[in-house]
Amino acid sequence: MPSNLDCFKKDLESLLKQGELLLFAMYYEQKPKEMMLKLKENDRNSTEKIFKRLPSFIDKYQLWYSEALILIKQLLPDRIIDFISYYEKPKSRKTISYENYKISDYLQGLVSSRGETKIVGPDAAIPQFKQQLAILESAKRRFESSLFDIRQLVQADLFDSELDEAEELLKHGFERAAGAVSGVVLERHLMQVCDNHRLSIRKKNPSISDFIECLKSSNVIDTAQWRSIQFLADIRNKCDHSKKDEPTAEEVEKLIQGTAEIIKTLF
Repeated sequence: MPSNLDCFKKDLESLLKQGELLLFAMYYEQKPKEMMLKLKENDRNSTEKIFKRLPSFIDKYQLWYSEALILIKQLLPDRIIDFISYYEKPKSRKTISYENYKISDYLQGLVSSRGETKIVGPDAAIPQFKQQLAILESAKRRFESSLFDIRQLVQADLFDSELDEAEELLKHGFERAAGAVSGVVLERHLMQVCDNHRLSIRKKNPSISDFIECLKSSNVIDTAQWRSIQFLADIRNKCDHSKKDEPTAEEVEKLIQGTAEIIKTLF
């Protein structure tokens, strides 16, 4: 079974290849002459293969961005604001220029003109996307760096293994035990998320509710996420403490699946 580290490497390689094709697509859509000259440097067969594989940037970018964003959050959390800034329009923007034209403008086909003179258009988003690709490329180099801390990736493998154990316990009718194991995984992951965001909790033995309250007040999670995790915490508490109200297999399955989703999407 591949480790989380192997999965991250595979996903990153795939995103980089997709990103390269999206960049070619941008050039072809906005600067076809330059694109043709660049491709003439390759042999004819290679050029034809590239053209056949070219995606529509407008159709495929949003999916690429969403997947890349999740990966950057995990591998390069200190660059996430930069990565987003190349896509989002600045809230303070009053006029559109080459410097502040963003990828979201490209997706809308935004063109700024003065009279019949074009001031800035979609081609201005090409450098913005190239910067996003550069950030993604730097994430690849982190795997090769001795400074890269793989602790969280190894921990993610451990969590996956523990959730597999919880599933086995549930299959054999041990609902409380399965829920307790899942609850511990969820609690430890939320503790790590708070640590990632440099958030401290004064309580000596904080609970899941304490962690998510801290994350919500710091705008790391929104109200919907808070409610979703609190729902899981309630099931966990039923497994750990309640003597009268027995947890059902369906509830414990929701706890296991919900925990698995959180450890892969909340960092």
